[in-house]
Amino acid sequence: MASRRKTRAIHVGDVQIGGNAPIRVQSMTTSDTRDPKATLEQIAELADAGCEIVRVAVPDRVAAAALPDIVPYAQVPLIADIHFEHTLALKAIAAGIHGIRLNPGNIRKHEDVREVVMAAKEREIPIRVGANFGSLPPMSREFVDEMAESNLSQVELVAEHMVRTALGHVRILEDLDFGDIKISLKAFEVPIMLEAYSRMAKLNDYPLHLGVTEAGTPKAGSVRSAVGLGTLLAAGIGDTIRVSLTTDPVEEVFVCYEILKSLELRQHGATMVACPTCGRVEVDLFSLANEVDEYLKTIKAPIKVAVMGCVVNGPGEAKDSDVGVAAGRGKGIIFRKGKILRRVMENEIVPALKEEITSILEEDEQFAEWREPKDTANV
Repeated sequence: MASRRKTRAIHVGDVQIGGNAPIRVQSMTTSDTRDPKATLEQIAELADAGCEIVRVAVPDRVAAAALPDIVPYAQVPLIADIHFEHTLALKAIAAGIHGIRLNPGNIRKHEDVREVVMAAKEREIPIRVGANFGSLPPMSREFVDEMAESNLSQVELVAEHMVRTALGHVRILEDLDFGDIKISLKAFEVPIMLEAYSRMAKLNDYPLHLGVTEAGTPKAGSVRSAVGLGTLLAAGIGDTIRVSLTTDPVEEVFVCYEILKSLELRQHGATMVACPTCGRVEVDLFSLANEVDEYLKTIKAPIKVAVMGCVVNGPGEAKDSDVGVAAGRGKGIIFRKGKILRRVMENEIVPALKEEITSILEEDEQFAEWREPKDTANV
């Protein structure tokens, strides 16, 4: 793991990005922004899942007009996603939005960008310059001629085009003495986004928002995003992340935290260790693991739980976890912090694990901040 790239700090609402802040988790609503009730419900679901910043689409003036009924009531800061029409950004800023995302591929006029920058500057909100592979402007003749003399591969060529497109927008902001900037360089092809972000990271200290755009359905999209985001994060690059999936956006938040937990960059919620099973397994581990996994989704404390199915790695992994079971021959040995607590029958394993998880969360001081406050009104 490389040391994290040093970046300037900006703020989206009360959430710091960059500087010494943790890597932030973002997502985007799939609701129609013109429907404030549905949008607020989805924002609440995302916030409850641990999402720290939410982006909302503002495709037209009706959506922009709905923002005053959304922004003040959201539990987390909101970013307005703006394409094509810069006046929508102005309306979003007037509505109190906490940040703006501009696409340099479809908002290109200097004067339009200037208007947005001046409004953002007055309200002290940041702008993300978000370049996407799918909406890049055509390569200029000068760029093509320059690149013809280089030895860049196709991946490097496209990545360089993305970087220069984003930097062109960034320079407009800098010329207007605006520095609350975040940059993203998203592509579906992981090699392109890796190359683009790696190049940009060497050129300035602006925070970078990482993402593999249009990653796909949950299984394939999660893998693609984990490879792309994980590679950059391991190299110390990245200040906010989003996993773009064709599903309920709450699932995006879950995958984001799993990526961060895998690299030990953040702790959020429970972690389950479970063996893939083999011919040595003598219990229904699939059912056990799935049942425990569903239960752990309700827990926000960073507890580590092991569900192991045999005597090879089972005892070691179970002992290394806060709570665990090493199962075999229709029975299970329940561990807590490396100590054997008891032996139970297979049908008692899940209840026994739940009991020990509840107990350790209530008793161990390392989990104190995640405890629900006790109701003392009737005491």
